[in-house]
Amino acid sequence: MKHIVILGDGMADWPVESLGNKTLLQYANTPYMDMLAKQGKTGMLKTVQDGFHPGSEVANSSILGYDQNEVYEGRGPLEAASIGVELAPTDMAIRCNIICIEGDHIKNHSCGRLETEEGDILIKYLQEKLANDADIVAMYGHIVHFYTGVQYRHLLVINGGSKFLKCTPPHDVPLKPWKPLLVQPDLEAEAKAEVKSTLSATETAELINLLIVKSQELLNAHPFNAQRIAEGKDPANSIWPWAGGNRPHMIPLTTTFPQIKKGAVITAVDLIRGIGSLAGLRVIDVEGATGLYDTNYEGKAQAAIEALKTDDFVYLHVEASDEAGHDGDLELKLQTIENLDKRAIGPIYEEVKNWGVAGTPTADLEPVAIAVLPDHPTPVAHRTHTNEPIPFLIYAPGIEADKVDSFDEQSCKEGIYGNLKKDGFIKAFMTIN
Repeated sequence: MKHIVILGDGMADWPVESLGNKTLLQYANTPYMDMLAKQGKTGMLKTVQDGFHPGSEVANSSILGYDQNEVYEGRGPLEAASIGVELAPTDMAIRCNIICIEGDHIKNHSCGRLETEEGDILIKYLQEKLANDADIVAMYGHIVHFYTGVQYRHLLVINGGSKFLKCTPPHDVPLKPWKPLLVQPDLEAEAKAEVKSTLSATETAELINLLIVKSQELLNAHPFNAQRIAEGKDPANSIWPWAGGNRPHMIPLTTTFPQIKKGAVITAVDLIRGIGSLAGLRVIDVEGATGLYDTNYEGKAQAAIEALKTDDFVYLHVEASDEAGHDGDLELKLQTIENLDKRAIGPIYEEVKNWGVAGTPTADLEPVAIAVLPDHPTPVAHRTHTNEPIPFLIYAPGIEADKVDSFDEQSCKEGIYGNLKKDGFIKAFMTIN
């Protein structure tokens, strides 16, 4: 039996009054999700361990069975792995958004959706001007390096920097004043640490905050932003580093589950690419995969189908619903959920449903177990992640179904798997043979 996880990032939500107090999964037209739930088994999964922020790095690695107390190091190191940046033991890698500041407030976390090529212009400019800034070099030396990531999501590496910081994810604080949200040292965590970094937590926080302020001076004066303003677009006028850490130590899935001899991850998000890489999965790039509502669903579905012909495990991640949730766009989020069902889950199911069935052209291919789930809720009313348990379904040919007949946050509470946590989901899924 082969296995595919189809993950709709941020797809879960809260009841919405205008939808008759239904959640978006309850309201949306999702015939394939509902059919798989009816023919399969369902349950609820706590993807965010107690004490951890409900970020996608926590939720997705938890879904794959990783204990956050053992592997959590923040988003930065995962995104470093995604873009091929090798971290030294003394490197602290931290996610570096390019955001839009308007006056004293954070207007948005993505400056109106930069293209990667646009972000590359600004990151290279910051590397040239900010990483070599005379004041920074005089105080800290040449220890700062900016790396281009994807769209508005980039990477900052500080050699010798401390990971014991209190940072605020910018997507959690739209329209909030930015100055009170600057980085602070986590002195309590630093005091408990067995290994000390070259820079203290206080020094690292001061350095990052200096980089933020100086980035605003540089980016506000850049011709690129003058052009964006002239075109009525949000300027990309500040960096916002958050979620830093050192390189995590993750045991490959091929070691944990011997039935996985080869696996793949398909995503447009660098964070998930990094998790996949560190989990021992090969990364498959799909042309037109954007991480937004206009992503290439069909291309990602076809890539997953092709991967299942050669690999034992595929992790297909679609970001679109999460971004719509962050934007607070109800109609768009409904559209992304229905697109996932119609344009990704449907084609995959229709292709693999007869694999291994005698008398069919695909009788020689192994049958496929399918799991569908979000990683966390991103409610449109809240516009950021929450830590409530999420629904999941597991389907495989011949599986004994439970009594649930639709896929949503309420129905799956009645599922046979009950309430799982930690590695409960992945173990349950991988025992389907």
